[in-house]
Amino acid sequence: MTGGDAGSDPDVDPVFQSVVRDGVCRLRRPETRWLSTGHAGGPSTGPVAYNVSVPEGWDEQDVDGYVRRRLAEAGFEESGPTLLTGVSMRHARRARLGPVEAVVTAGVSNPAALPVDGGGEATAPNSSDEGDRTPVGTVNVLVGTTRALDAGALANLVAVAAEAKAATLLARTGFPGTTTDAVVAACDPAGAAAAYSGSATDVGSAARACVRDALCASLDSRYGGGSHSEVPASVADAAYGVVTDERASVSEIFGSEND
Repeated sequence: MTGGDAGSDPDVDPVFQSVVRDGVCRLRRPETRWLSTGHAGGPSTGPVAYNVSVPEGWDEQDVDGYVRRRLAEAGFEESGPTLLTGVSMRHARRARLGPVEAVVTAGVSNPAALPVDGGGEATAPNSSDEGDRTPVGTVNVLVGTTRALDAGALANLVAVAAEAKAATLLARTGFPGTTTDAVVAACDPAGAAAAYSGSATDVGSAARACVRDALCASLDSRYGGGSHSEVPASVADAAYGVVTDERASVSEIFGSEND
Protein backbone atom coordinates (compact mmCIF):
# COMPACT_ATOMS: atom_id res chain seq x y z
CA MET A 1 0.00 0.00 0.00
CA THR A 2 1.35 3.41 -0.91
CA GLY A 3 0.57 6.69 0.70
CA GLY A 4 -0.49 7.67 4.20
CA ASP A 5 -3.04 9.75 5.98
CA ALA A 6 -1.13 13.02 5.70
CA GLY A 7 -1.92 15.24 2.75
CA SER A 8 -4.72 15.11 0.25
CA ASP A 9 -3.06 15.77 -3.11
CA PRO A 10 -3.66 12.62 -5.23
CA ASP A 11 -0.61 13.35 -7.39
CA VAL A 12 1.69 13.59 -4.34
CA ASP A 13 0.30 10.94 -2.05
CA PRO A 14 -2.12 8.58 -3.83
CA VAL A 15 -3.99 5.77 -2.19
CA PHE A 16 -4.11 3.97 -5.55
CA GLN A 17 -1.35 3.80 -8.13
CA SER A 18 -3.51 4.32 -11.21
CA VAL A 19 -2.97 4.03 -14.95
CA VAL A 20 -5.31 4.11 -17.96
CA ARG A 21 -4.49 2.05 -21.04
CA ASP A 22 -6.72 1.06 -23.98
CA GLY A 23 -9.91 2.05 -22.20
CA VAL A 24 -8.99 0.23 -18.99
CA CYS A 25 -8.26 2.01 -15.72
CA ARG A 26 -6.18 -0.07 -13.32
CA LEU A 27 -6.00 0.82 -9.63
CA ARG A 28 -3.14 -0.89 -7.87
CA ARG A 29 -1.87 -1.31 -4.32
CA PRO A 30 -0.44 -4.42 -2.66
CA GLU A 31 -2.45 -6.81 -0.51
CA THR A 32 -5.69 -4.84 -0.64
CA ARG A 33 -9.05 -6.08 0.64
CA TRP A 34 -11.80 -5.35 -1.90
CA LEU A 35 -15.58 -5.60 -1.77
CA SER A 36 -17.34 -5.21 -5.11
CA THR A 37 -21.01 -4.89 -6.05
CA GLY A 38 -20.19 -5.26 -9.76
CA HIS A 39 -20.00 -8.25 -12.09
CA ALA A 40 -18.66 -11.34 -10.32
CA GLY A 41 -18.45 -9.19 -7.20
CA GLY A 42 -18.05 -9.93 -3.53
CA PRO A 43 -15.01 -9.90 -1.25
CA SER A 44 -11.48 -10.55 -2.45
CA THR A 45 -7.86 -9.79 -1.62
CA GLY A 46 -5.25 -8.79 -4.17
CA PRO A 47 -3.24 -5.94 -5.67
CA VAL A 48 -5.55 -4.57 -8.39
CA ALA A 49 -9.03 -3.49 -9.43
CA TYR A 50 -10.25 -2.26 -12.80
CA ASN A 51 -12.78 0.03 -14.45
CA VAL A 52 -13.34 -0.86 -18.11
CA SER A 53 -15.01 1.15 -20.87
CA VAL A 54 -17.15 -0.86 -23.27
CA PRO A 55 -18.22 0.25 -26.77
CA GLU A 56 -21.65 1.57 -27.69
CA GLY A 57 -24.07 -1.27 -28.35
CA TRP A 58 -22.03 -3.67 -26.22
CA ASP A 59 -23.99 -6.90 -25.72
CA GLU A 60 -21.32 -9.44 -24.83
CA GLN A 61 -22.77 -12.65 -23.38
CA ASP A 62 -19.51 -14.07 -22.00
CA VAL A 63 -18.66 -11.21 -19.64
CA ASP A 64 -15.86 -13.11 -17.88
CA GLY A 65 -14.20 -13.89 -21.20
CA TYR A 66 -14.64 -10.31 -22.37
CA VAL A 67 -12.98 -8.96 -19.23
CA ARG A 68 -10.04 -11.34 -19.62
CA ARG A 69 -9.55 -10.28 -23.24
CA ARG A 70 -9.73 -6.57 -22.47
CA LEU A 71 -7.21 -6.84 -19.63
CA ALA A 72 -4.86 -8.92 -21.76
CA GLU A 73 -5.11 -6.50 -24.70
CA ALA A 74 -4.25 -3.63 -22.35
CA GLY A 75 -1.25 -5.55 -21.02
CA PHE A 76 -2.65 -6.15 -17.54
CA GLU A 77 -1.89 -9.66 -16.32
CA GLU A 78 -3.34 -9.61 -12.81
CA SER A 79 -7.02 -10.27 -12.19
CA GLY A 80 -9.14 -8.34 -9.72
CA PRO A 81 -12.55 -6.75 -9.17
CA THR A 82 -13.73 -5.23 -12.44
CA LEU A 83 -16.48 -2.71 -13.19
CA LEU A 84 -17.83 -2.04 -16.69
CA THR A 85 -19.19 1.20 -18.11
CA GLY A 86 -20.17 2.86 -21.35
CA VAL A 87 -18.29 5.98 -20.21
CA SER A 88 -14.84 6.66 -21.67
CA MET A 89 -11.97 6.56 -19.20
CA ARG A 90 -11.01 10.07 -20.28
CA HIS A 91 -13.86 11.17 -18.02
CA ALA A 92 -12.53 9.29 -14.98
CA ARG A 93 -11.72 11.57 -12.05
CA ARG A 94 -10.18 10.90 -8.66
CA ALA A 95 -10.35 12.79 -5.39
CA ARG A 96 -8.23 12.41 -2.23
CA LEU A 97 -8.97 13.57 1.31
CA GLY A 98 -7.19 12.32 4.41
CA PRO A 99 -7.15 8.50 4.49
CA VAL A 100 -9.48 8.06 1.48
CA GLU A 101 -9.38 8.25 -2.29
CA ALA A 102 -12.24 7.77 -4.76
CA VAL A 103 -12.13 7.20 -8.51
CA VAL A 104 -15.39 7.80 -10.38
CA THR A 105 -16.75 7.58 -13.92
CA ALA A 106 -20.23 8.98 -14.51
CA GLY A 107 -22.78 8.65 -17.29
CA VAL A 108 -26.55 9.03 -17.00
CA SER A 109 -27.96 7.80 -20.30
CA ASN A 110 -29.88 5.18 -18.29
CA PRO A 111 -31.32 7.03 -15.28
CA ALA A 112 -33.26 5.22 -12.56
CA ALA A 113 -35.94 7.53 -11.15
CA LEU A 114 -37.62 6.88 -7.80
CA PRO A 115 -40.68 9.09 -7.19
CA VAL A 116 -41.30 9.43 -3.45
CA ASP A 117 -44.34 11.67 -3.04
CA GLY A 118 -46.36 10.41 -5.98
CA GLY A 119 -44.98 13.03 -8.35
CA GLY A 120 -42.57 12.58 -11.20
CA GLU A 121 -42.82 10.39 -14.22
CA ALA A 122 -45.47 7.71 -14.38
CA THR A 123 -43.90 5.43 -16.98
CA ALA A 124 -40.52 4.27 -18.19
CA PRO A 125 -40.83 4.07 -21.98
CA ASN A 126 -37.16 3.34 -22.51
CA SER A 127 -36.73 0.64 -19.88
CA SER A 128 -35.23 -2.71 -20.78
CA ASP A 129 -35.10 -6.12 -19.13
CA GLU A 130 -31.38 -6.13 -19.93
CA GLY A 131 -30.76 -2.86 -18.12
CA ASP A 132 -29.18 -4.64 -15.15
CA ARG A 133 -26.51 -6.18 -17.39
CA THR A 134 -25.72 -3.65 -20.09
CA PRO A 135 -23.67 -0.70 -18.77
CA VAL A 136 -24.93 1.90 -21.24
CA GLY A 137 -24.18 4.75 -18.85
CA THR A 138 -23.38 3.87 -15.26
CA VAL A 139 -21.86 5.63 -12.29
CA ASN A 140 -18.92 3.52 -11.15
CA VAL A 141 -17.31 4.37 -7.81
CA LEU A 142 -14.06 2.85 -6.56
CA VAL A 143 -13.22 4.08 -3.07
CA GLY A 144 -10.34 3.02 -0.87
CA THR A 145 -8.79 3.89 2.45
CA THR A 146 -5.37 3.53 4.06
CA ARG A 147 -7.10 2.23 7.20
CA ALA A 148 -7.66 -1.42 8.06
CA LEU A 149 -11.42 -1.69 8.24
CA ASP A 150 -13.36 -4.35 10.10
CA ALA A 151 -15.50 -6.52 7.82
CA GLY A 152 -18.64 -4.61 8.73
CA ALA A 153 -16.92 -1.27 8.22
CA LEU A 154 -15.78 -2.27 4.73
CA ALA A 155 -19.33 -3.31 3.86
CA ASN A 156 -20.61 -0.05 5.31
CA LEU A 157 -18.13 1.88 3.17
CA VAL A 158 -20.05 0.57 0.14
CA ALA A 159 -23.23 2.04 1.64
CA VAL A 160 -21.53 5.35 2.48
CA ALA A 161 -20.20 5.64 -1.08
CA ALA A 162 -23.59 4.74 -2.58
CA GLU A 163 -25.33 7.30 -0.37
CA ALA A 164 -22.87 10.02 -1.40
CA LYS A 165 -23.31 9.04 -5.04
CA ALA A 166 -27.08 9.19 -4.80
CA ALA A 167 -27.14 12.54 -2.98
CA THR A 168 -24.69 14.12 -5.42
CA LEU A 169 -26.33 12.69 -8.52
CA LEU A 170 -29.78 13.74 -7.34
CA ALA A 171 -28.58 17.31 -6.77
CA ARG A 172 -26.77 17.51 -10.09
CA THR A 173 -29.10 15.56 -12.41
CA GLY A 174 -32.42 15.00 -10.64
CA PHE A 175 -31.84 11.21 -10.56
CA PRO A 176 -30.45 9.26 -7.59
CA GLY A 177 -28.73 6.74 -9.84
CA THR A 178 -28.71 4.73 -13.04
CA THR A 179 -29.78 1.17 -13.75
CA THR A 180 -26.20 -0.15 -13.61
CA ASP A 181 -24.36 1.76 -10.87
CA ALA A 182 -21.67 -0.16 -8.97
CA VAL A 183 -19.27 0.38 -6.09
CA VAL A 184 -15.94 -1.16 -5.18
CA ALA A 185 -14.73 -0.43 -1.64
CA ALA A 186 -11.20 -1.18 -0.50
CA CYS A 187 -8.96 -0.98 2.56
CA ASP A 188 -5.37 -1.69 3.64
CA PRO A 189 -5.13 -4.63 6.06
CA ALA A 190 -1.79 -3.28 7.28
CA GLY A 191 -3.12 0.20 8.08
CA ALA A 192 -4.34 1.65 11.35
CA ALA A 193 -7.40 -0.24 12.55
CA ALA A 194 -10.85 1.29 12.12
CA ALA A 195 -13.93 -0.47 13.45
CA TYR A 196 -16.42 1.89 11.81
CA SER A 197 -16.84 3.85 8.58
CA GLY A 198 -20.03 5.84 9.14
CA SER A 199 -20.43 9.43 8.05
CA ALA A 200 -19.20 10.76 11.43
CA THR A 201 -15.89 8.87 11.23
CA ASP A 202 -12.72 10.08 9.54
CA VAL A 203 -13.05 7.41 6.87
CA GLY A 204 -16.76 7.91 6.23
CA SER A 205 -16.60 11.70 6.15
CA ALA A 206 -13.65 11.69 3.77
CA ALA A 207 -15.31 9.05 1.57
CA ARG A 208 -18.45 11.17 1.23
CA ALA A 209 -16.42 14.20 0.19
CA CYS A 210 -14.23 12.24 -2.24
CA VAL A 211 -17.17 10.53 -3.94
CA ARG A 212 -19.06 13.83 -4.24
CA ASP A 213 -16.13 15.76 -5.66
CA ALA A 214 -14.91 13.05 -8.04
CA LEU A 215 -18.47 12.47 -9.28
CA CYS A 216 -19.05 16.18 -9.91
CA ALA A 217 -15.76 16.42 -11.80
CA SER A 218 -16.60 13.38 -13.93
CA LEU A 219 -20.05 14.79 -14.75
CA ASP A 220 -18.46 18.12 -15.70
CA SER A 221 -16.03 16.30 -17.99
CA ARG A 222 -18.71 14.10 -19.56
CA TYR A 223 -21.41 16.76 -20.02
CA GLY A 224 -19.75 20.15 -19.60
CA GLY A 225 -17.68 22.44 -21.75
CA GLY A 226 -17.74 21.59 -25.43
CA SER A 227 -19.38 18.22 -24.96
CA HIS A 228 -22.20 17.40 -27.37
CA SER A 229 -23.92 15.26 -24.70
CA GLU A 230 -26.44 16.54 -22.18
CA VAL A 231 -27.87 15.11 -19.00
CA PRO A 232 -31.40 13.90 -19.83
CA ALA A 233 -34.16 16.01 -18.32
CA SER A 234 -36.30 12.93 -17.63
CA VAL A 235 -36.37 9.18 -18.15
CA ALA A 236 -38.52 9.78 -21.23
CA ASP A 237 -35.73 11.95 -22.68
CA ALA A 238 -33.04 9.37 -21.94
CA ALA A 239 -31.78 6.66 -24.26
CA TYR A 240 -32.56 4.08 -21.58
CA GLY A 241 -33.92 4.17 -18.05
CA VAL A 242 -36.50 3.06 -15.54
CA VAL A 243 -39.00 4.60 -13.16
CA THR A 244 -39.89 2.64 -10.03
CA ASP A 245 -43.46 3.83 -9.60
CA GLU A 246 -44.97 0.69 -8.04
CA ARG A 247 -46.17 1.01 -4.45
CA ALA A 248 -45.49 -1.65 -1.83
CA SER A 249 -47.96 -2.74 0.84
CA VAL A 250 -46.97 -1.26 4.21
CA SER A 251 -48.16 -2.40 7.64
CA GLU A 252 -47.26 -2.31 11.31
CA ILE A 253 -45.23 -5.17 12.76
CA PHE A 254 -47.31 -7.36 15.09
CA GLY A 255 -46.52 -10.29 17.28
CA SER A 256 -43.55 -8.92 19.23
CA GLU A 257 -42.89 -10.40 22.66
CA ASN A 258 -43.69 -7.06 24.30
CA ASP A 259 -47.25 -6.88 22.88
